[in-house]
Amino acid sequence: MQDINGETDMNDYDIVLRARMEGRLTAKDYIDGLITDFMELHGDRLYGDDRAVIGGIGFLEDMPVTVIGIEKGKDTAGRIEHNFGSANPEGYRKALRLMKQAEKFKRPVLCLVDTAGAFCGIEAEEHGQGRAIADNLYEMSALRTPVLSILIGEGGSGGALALSHADRIWMMKDAYFSVVSPESCANILWKDTGKAPMAAEALMLTAEKLHAAGLIDRVIEDNDMKKLSDDIYRQFKGLTTIDPDVLIEDRYQKFRKAGY
Repeated sequence: MQDINGETDMNDYDIVLRARMEGRLTAKDYIDGLITDFMELHGDRLYGDDRAVIGGIGFLEDMPVTVIGIEKGKDTAGRIEHNFGSANPEGYRKALRLMKQAEKFKRPVLCLVDTAGAFCGIEAEEHGQGRAIADNLYEMSALRTPVLSILIGEGGSGGALALSHADRIWMMKDAYFSVVSPESCANILWKDTGKAPMAAEALMLTAEKLHAAGLIDRVIEDNDMKKLSDDIYRQFKGLTTIDPDVLIEDRYQKFRKAGY
């Protein structure tokens, strides 16, 4: 497995473990490093606020943006506060509320994704977890403002996809993006979670493999915040010049052709 300095090669399951590693930068770290004058906004205006999703408005250099991140927390108290990065329906509804607000005020949207998956508790299901995720996918497909999503750690299942229906999808080199965790996949196929490394290889969940397949647009090599800020800024500058109708059609075609 690759050490903290990245000196050795990693297999696909090593990358999954690295994405879960304690001490990684979380969504809040990226917001602090990229965004100035950030003002967090709360609540879904229906049920409550979900601390697994943090979002608000701020400036990317001189550009006003909306930022939405799935936050895991860094210590025990933080992880409990943020539900280990597993969002409830109100978190996805809050995210959608902020995206629709961004559309109204013509602000681009930056999503920072890091979750093992949406929360699967009984209460989450009672509050409409599946519908909340589906609504995000539906509404994001026609959002009339640019959306850039960055996979900064784990990208698990619909919980990650609900913030990744974007014009551009970038991914940290040591992150993963998958319909199911390797452990769950191994349990489903072989009734043996010990075969998770085999499942990880089959799932093609690494940044390099997904980029080669055309499912993500860019692999980010490191956490250089200044460079990342400049790159996001240039990307948004380009996307904001595109007519909204063309932007929506391009987004549709992007996902229509994904994987082919």
